[in-house]
Amino acid sequence: MSSRTEEYIQMDDAYGAHNYHPLPVVIEKAERVWVWDVDGNKYMDCLSAYSAVNQGHRHPKIVEALKAQADRVTLTSRAFHNDQMGPWLKLLCEITGYQKALPMNTGAEAVETAIKAARKWGQTVKGVAAGRQEIVVCEQNFHGRTTTIVGFSSDAQTREGFGPYTPGFKMIPFGDVKALDAAITSDTVAFLVEPVQGEAGVVVPPEGFLKAAYDLCKKRNVLFVADEVQTGFCRTGRWFACDYEAVKPDIMVLGKALGGGLFPVSAIVADEEVMGVFHPGDHGSTFGGNPLAAAVSKAALEVLRDEKLDKRAAELGEHFMEKLRKLGSPHIERVRGKGLLIGVVIKTGSGPARPFCMKLMEHGILAKDTHEQVIRFAPALVITREEVDWAVEQIGKVLA
Repeated sequence: MSSRTEEYIQMDDAYGAHNYHPLPVVIEKAERVWVWDVDGNKYMDCLSAYSAVNQGHRHPKIVEALKAQADRVTLTSRAFHNDQMGPWLKLLCEITGYQKALPMNTGAEAVETAIKAARKWGQTVKGVAAGRQEIVVCEQNFHGRTTTIVGFSSDAQTREGFGPYTPGFKMIPFGDVKALDAAITSDTVAFLVEPVQGEAGVVVPPEGFLKAAYDLCKKRNVLFVADEVQTGFCRTGRWFACDYEAVKPDIMVLGKALGGGLFPVSAIVADEEVMGVFHPGDHGSTFGGNPLAAAVSKAALEVLRDEKLDKRAAELGEHFMEKLRKLGSPHIERVRGKGLLIGVVIKTGSGPARPFCMKLMEHGILAKDTHEQVIRFAPALVITREEVDWAVEQIGKVLA
C-alpha cells in the first residue's frame, strides 16, 4: 500500500463512522468499466456500485445532461413544478408500463414508499382494519437499512441494537410458494420480494416461483411488490428480472441505475388503483423529482434503451458464467446468476471469499464478497466480450 493510498484510508478511518469494510483501494478516476486509483493503477470495476453504474462510469450522454441542467436549475422542491420532472416521469412510465410514478432519492426510501402505499391500499381499498395490515417478506432479504426495513431482516447483524422493531411483517423462506400461501391471512396487504436476492449472494429462486407467487397474490387480493433496485434496468438480461416470468408487479421499486451512476434517484411505479391512495401531504421528499435528478435519469433511461443494454447483459452474462464454470477451479462450489449479476460461491473448505477479492485486486479486478462465501461479479453493462475474457483470465489466475 502506497503512502498516498494509506493517507486517504487513514483519514476515512479517523473521521468516518466504521460502518463499511471496503477493499484498500482509493479511486480517483473512472471511465466505462475501468477505474484508476490515486497511484495510477488501473482496475476493472466488477461491482458497478452495486448495479448503480449499469450504463458505465461517466457515460458521456448522462454527464452532458447533468452539466447542461446544472447550468439552468438544480432544485425547486415539490412546492413548485419544474420542466424536467414531467417528461422524465412520462418516459419512466412508458418504459415500465405503469400509469404513475412516485420519485424519491435512495432505494431504501423507495422501499419505504412501497410499504406505505401497500399499507394504505390495504386499509382504504382492501378494507383491512387500521393497524392490522401485514406484509410478507423473505428470509435473507435485503431491502435497505432504515429502522423499519432492518426490523424485517433475518440478518442478525443488520438488526442487532436497532430495536424496537416495526410490527406488521411475516417472514417466509425465499422461493417457497406453499409457505407464502400459509402466511397470507385476511390482514395481508402485500408480498415484498427481490426477484433475485443480490446481497444474499445472488440467489436465484426456483423457476416458476415468481409467476406462482404473483398468481397466488392475485387470487388472495394481495399486492405483489417487486424490489428491482439491484436487478432492474437491464442488469439481469431483461429490463426487469420479473420479465423472465412475464410478471408485472402491482408495485415495482426502482433505484440505483435509475440515476445512471451520477445521482441518487429512486421511485416506485404502480397503476392508479395503488398510487391513488396518496394525497397531498401524505408523503414526499424535498429532493424527490428535482430537475437535476430528472434530467440525469431521463438520459440514463435513454442510454439503456438506445444501446439495448438488456440484450448485451443477457448475451455477455451467459458468456461470463460459462467461462467461469469452465475454469474447473477447486475453490468454486457453483456459479449462479442472471445476466451480468453473477455470484461465485466459494467452497467453505477454501475459506471466506474476501481473501480471494484481495487477490483479485492485485490482478486488476475489483469485486466484493457478500455473505462470507460469495464473490459477486456485476460489471457495467457496456463491457465488451474481450473485456469479459480478460476478466475471466485474471479470475482464473486467482481461483485456479
